[in-house]
Amino acid sequence: MSGPYVLKPDPLDARLSTTVTGIDQNGKSVETRVVTEKPLTLYLNSQEVVTMMTIGDHPDLLAVGYLKNQNMLADDDVVTDIDFDEDLDVVVVRTERETDYEEKLKKKVRTSGCAQGTVFGDVMDGFETASLPANARLRTSWLYSLTKAINTTPSLYLEAGAIHGCVLCQEDRPLVYMEDVGRHNAVDKIAGWMVLNGIPAGDKIFYTTGRLTSEMVIKTVMMGIPILVSRSGFTAWGVELAQQAGLTLIGRARGKRFVALAGSERIEFDMDPETAEDEPEKSKRKGSLAAQ
Repeated sequence: MSGPYVLKPDPLDARLSTTVTGIDQNGKSVETRVVTEKPLTLYLNSQEVVTMMTIGDHPDLLAVGYLKNQNMLADDDVVTDIDFDEDLDVVVVRTERETDYEEKLKKKVRTSGCAQGTVFGDVMDGFETASLPANARLRTSWLYSLTKAINTTPSLYLEAGAIHGCVLCQEDRPLVYMEDVGRHNAVDKIAGWMVLNGIPAGDKIFYTTGRLTSEMVIKTVMMGIPILVSRSGFTAWGVELAQQAGLTLIGRARGKRFVALAGSERIEFDMDPETAEDEPEKSKRKGSLAAQ
């Protein structure tokens, strides 16, 4: 595997977890690390959009990625500024022009106090017209290298649990590894990084520790990434949407094992699975918890 991560978890960041004292099954005093969870209110220009619960790292990436994945930022919208107020837990994304969503959000807020119904409808419109590159490929040797590298990377999950991870990869190299209390937040952070750095999506692989749900499939397709991999399982709607969009969908990817339920034509079997390393028992136990 070539090269280091561009961004990866920092399990030693004191802002992201805290130590709590309790007792164990024997009534003995124990100390354990737990992840932080704090609100982050997002504004698009002058309009409040949503308040999210997050661990608090990379608020700029989370904000831009959320707006992009919710179809609130068009491809030609230019982000001119991102302001984060740590004391108020507020992040403001400003664009060169007023986006199409300001008026929609104002109308929705006045009628029901929530913009998500409007957003969901527009996201599905974008999903149905999305096109993924048919010539993308996934070699099984890359998949085995990626799962090993990701599962052995020091992370907040390994330190404290109760968190999800997502990784943007290219061939056999993991590029950006993000964690959060909600897997959708981890996805949005990666989307934000891609938008702000002009990263192409057609040759990328997306890895998640969580289940392959409809939400995960929709977000991956909307980001333009043709391959989605998880160590966990599938939902029926997630599989149906992946098949509809032409997304390669691989689940239960642990050690030398995996199952593909959509887009298997992109897979190149260039390595005998019997020669791949299986997961250590500790990693297997952690993986079973990640799906919960």
